[in-house]
Amino acid sequence: MLDPQSPSVPLPTHRLKEFASLTTGELARIRELTEAPVRLPRHAIIRREGEPAQAVWLLSDGWAASSMLLSDGERQILKLHLPGDMLGSTALCVIGAPDTLAALTPVTVHRIPTQAFGALFMSNPRFAACMFLSAQRERVALMDRLATVGRMSALQRLGALLLDLSDRLAAVAGAASDSFDLPVTQEQIGDYLGLTGVHVNRMIRQLEVDGVILRDRHRITIPDRQRLRSLTGVQDRKLAHDPDWLKAVAPDV
Repeated sequence: MLDPQSPSVPLPTHRLKEFASLTTGELARIRELTEAPVRLPRHAIIRREGEPAQAVWLLSDGWAASSMLLSDGERQILKLHLPGDMLGSTALCVIGAPDTLAALTPVTVHRIPTQAFGALFMSNPRFAACMFLSAQRERVALMDRLATVGRMSALQRLGALLLDLSDRLAAVAGAASDSFDLPVTQEQIGDYLGLTGVHVNRMIRQLEVDGVILRDRHRITIPDRQRLRSLTGVQDRKLAHDPDWLKAVAPDV
């Protein structure tokens, strides 16, 4: 059941400001377009595969996933979404959403109707440019993941995922941290990595035995990030904040 929250629930904006510092006016316009935040329970469906694009959502609390059903009935998790992520934009370019959005934990989402989202693009070209850059970042992440799944061992795939989650959760918190909660099941991790839950369990234990990670129930600690990065071979991507070409787009004060 949908559970409307108080309008005082903060709107996450760190992903929106990854490439440029948005002005007070720009942030105010974004907030004006969002509907009241809604609280959803674990396993709730935010939007089903095949449904028409009627909205996008900003995730402000909890973990969600986008997934696709395969012809044999199996599920492939395509993306693990964290607070600050925008959900549902993939449906804007096709007729019928290509994926299902579901809550992996209890979540709070801010809905933005597609018409309002389009109006924001028209009224604020700098925001549109930032969203374009955000889409390119997702493309780079997909390229990295494709290389991971296609060329890396199961152990490296898992290590790459843990590094990615650690980096993204640090951005949510606004501070670097090598320790974080992992509130998803090993089966869900397997659905994301293309492995069985049993294999994921073995790989987690192997990383523990080798001292690459420490685990306390759902808490994961990475004692030596450079060692884990060397194991996976994953590049440390640095975002291009305030690139020269974007400075030519005047901010909306």
